[in-house]
Amino acid sequence: MKYVSTRGSAPVLDFEGVLLAGLAEDGGLYVPQEWPAFSAAELRAMRGLSYVEIAERVMRPFLGSAISDADFARIVRDSYETFDHRAVTPLKQLDSNFWLLELFHGPTLAFKDVALQLLGRLFDHVLTRRGERVTIVGATSGDTGSAAIEACRDRAAIDIFILHPKGRTSEVQRRQMTSVLSSNVHNIALEGTFDDCQDQVKAMFNDPAFRARQNLSAVNSINWARIMAQIIYYIAAGVALGAPDRRIAFSVPTGNFGNVYAAYAAKQTGLPVEKLIVGSNRNDILTRFFRSGEMKIEGVEPSLSPSMDIQVSSNFERLLFDLLDRDGALVADTMKGFRAAGSFKVGDNQLGRASALFAAHRIDDTETKAVIRAVHGETGEILDPHTAVGVGAGRAISLDPDIAVVALACAHPAKFPDAVEAATGIRPALPPRLADLFEREERVAVLPNDLATVQDYISEKTGRKEAV
Repeated sequence: MKYVSTRGSAPVLDFEGVLLAGLAEDGGLYVPQEWPAFSAAELRAMRGLSYVEIAERVMRPFLGSAISDADFARIVRDSYETFDHRAVTPLKQLDSNFWLLELFHGPTLAFKDVALQLLGRLFDHVLTRRGERVTIVGATSGDTGSAAIEACRDRAAIDIFILHPKGRTSEVQRRQMTSVLSSNVHNIALEGTFDDCQDQVKAMFNDPAFRARQNLSAVNSINWARIMAQIIYYIAAGVALGAPDRRIAFSVPTGNFGNVYAAYAAKQTGLPVEKLIVGSNRNDILTRFFRSGEMKIEGVEPSLSPSMDIQVSSNFERLLFDLLDRDGALVADTMKGFRAAGSFKVGDNQLGRASALFAAHRIDDTETKAVIRAVHGETGEILDPHTAVGVGAGRAISLDPDIAVVALACAHPAKFPDAVEAATGIRPALPPRLADLFEREERVAVLPNDLATVQDYISEKTGRKEAV
């Protein structure tokens, strides 16, 4: 299995290479050179298997010869033993053809755990074998950071630095990051937005000297291994509901496009997906694109679903690569123009191809609370605001009633207690293992939105400073 950059001029790498590289040297994102394919018979054969067994089968083709079967089986098993639910990502039925896929049973109560518990162990395995140490830098709008920190804390071969937008995450999200006091964990509260955090991370990767000196790697969804691990739960849910002999659609709340791109990847590997519904909050750059063909940056506005308060959807570049017929040079020119002008537009042909699979819907804060309130009244289930965006979007898009619609429940409601309480009058409690979260000591550095300042901070903490 080989991987190519969406911008066409970076080296072709194997799985181990893309795991450690994260962002490609030309600024692009890695994708498989060719998609592995599961036949209808192979999908049917996954019915009744455990999540761990499905995970091994789905991910094995993406690895090539990078990791032995025995080592990979151990890594997968250890990754998902950390989850509170034996099914790992259980399905819950809301009505006759509408389901919730609960992705929040991991250590930090968010869907990011599904990929990052695996990713941390993959890093540990590969780096130990190579005798190397890496500096992981990541940006988070709320959930990626705590999941990455939990996966990488106390690992001997890793220093991890997570940037989050100061004052723009929930208190639970912030404390899950800043209360981890392990010596290899460093939290940075950046004075800016999530997009500013993401830009700083990309700028560090695009600084060859700094990247080499720190041996940078990434855990954001720019890292292909994150996407690979998220493909699993789409295939597991699909086969549990009768795929490939039953039509399935997924409704995904997303800002950075990584989670719904993993659903797209699942379709490329053979899972029959009728429709992918993109749920946006008030920061609706993705919904506007799928309706007009224009990707246009506007100001980021705080919302009840802060993990989606994004205007530059990094993972969209992976879909754009396919829409532009895998022309890396054209993708590079398009993204360069996007950064310069703040917008780009695809042609009618590309928009038509995208619209054949994707639909999109915007759910504002008032509608988000209404969905939380309605679902609680109808079923007794309490949704977090991100999940509510996915459920609201899934209900708003008209599909054939025979299609099973699966909305992704991306976070535990206790991560966003204020929004839930405002909608239902109920303040959801944290699980017992996190009951003391608000009493824990915090450690965080507040830094300006300035690349040199952030790089100096990282260099000081790792001890790998520029030679004088």
